[in-house]
Amino acid sequence: MQKARLATAHKRDLLWVILFLIIFINGFESGGYQASLWSIGKTFDLSVTSMGLFAAFELLADMLAPILLGRWADHVGKAKSMSIMLTIQLISAAVVFFSQTQVPFLISMFLLGLTTSALQFIAIACLADAYPLSGKRRIGFLTSMYAFGAVIAPLVVSFYLDRGVSWKALFVLLALGTVVALVGILKIGTDPREHAPQIRSDRNPATTFVLAGILSLCVIMCVYVGFENGFSFFVDTLYTDTFHVTTGKLALSLYWALMIPARMLVGQFSRHSYRILIASIIAIPLVTLLIGLSGNATMATALIVPLGIASGAIYPCVLNLMIPFAGTKTATATGMITAATGVGGFAFTALTGFMADLWGMQVAMMVLASFFVFSLVAALRVKTLSR
Repeated sequence: MQKARLATAHKRDLLWVILFLIIFINGFESGGYQASLWSIGKTFDLSVTSMGLFAAFELLADMLAPILLGRWADHVGKAKSMSIMLTIQLISAAVVFFSQTQVPFLISMFLLGLTTSALQFIAIACLADAYPLSGKRRIGFLTSMYAFGAVIAPLVVSFYLDRGVSWKALFVLLALGTVVALVGILKIGTDPREHAPQIRSDRNPATTFVLAGILSLCVIMCVYVGFENGFSFFVDTLYTDTFHVTTGKLALSLYWALMIPARMLVGQFSRHSYRILIASIIAIPLVTLLIGLSGNATMATALIVPLGIASGAIYPCVLNLMIPFAGTKTATATGMITAATGVGGFAFTALTGFMADLWGMQVAMMVLASFFVFSLVAALRVKTLSR
């Protein structure tokens, strides 16, 4: 009887659409905020240093959200926690739109950072819980929505800014998307859409939370996101200062755009997640080494193609491998992994700038990529724990 109800519900299932929308909104907000930062600085008469601090304020919330809210989301339930976060996100976007001074703007951006980060890991956990049969395949497509949003947002922002529309239009679009997602969650809920038998083993029972496995995946994501941020923030500087061309922004867009098909392919071939992860962990430092040794922008841009594909594959692979280790605490597990990404993004971005001042941008990126040796060790540990 339960299987019949699930099969009927699956035919009219829209939960995955709402979850995809939530992740797309997160990517859109992130890319849109970055693209709007200069205009926001003009509104509040900020120096370049102050603009950096404005951006870091939201990043701080991104780091704190999974630490503070992971266990809470598992406790109160996915539907309720997402509804609360979406409501706070809607209110915060409205406050940003009407803000005329820095204080309410900063408080609202902190809350937006908190909610977008929380919604990201809760949505991933919800997808894994609601789709035990097809969850791994869907995760690849889900994570591609973030990259898609981050690619689209700068184009949209540039379009309306060039036509004299205020940067605040970003938060109108954010609010509209949030309303759709909130109504969807409240209406359809997050109950499981598929039924799958529990598969147990003596070593890793289905309900067991394997801390060592989750921590190993955290190491992989910390290094990967650290590299991703270090590369993304400084690739334009590399092209400008080292290659003396103005195509750095195009290279950055190419890097992000190639993550989309990579993540979709991981979703399609989720059963090979571990092999794809190992290949990506090895490929990224090798390709980055070649970029560091390249003497012109054309060669570097060509190398960004495999770099973007390898980078895009890591996130969905890690999430797929996380599911057997999470047991019933999927929000806690995804929260820990998301926290690791925040730490990596913050620490390695600062480290890249410091190393670039000492040794130059090409050397800095090669050194940054060398940290993937820790990811390789962690990935081998994941394999051992999975046996």
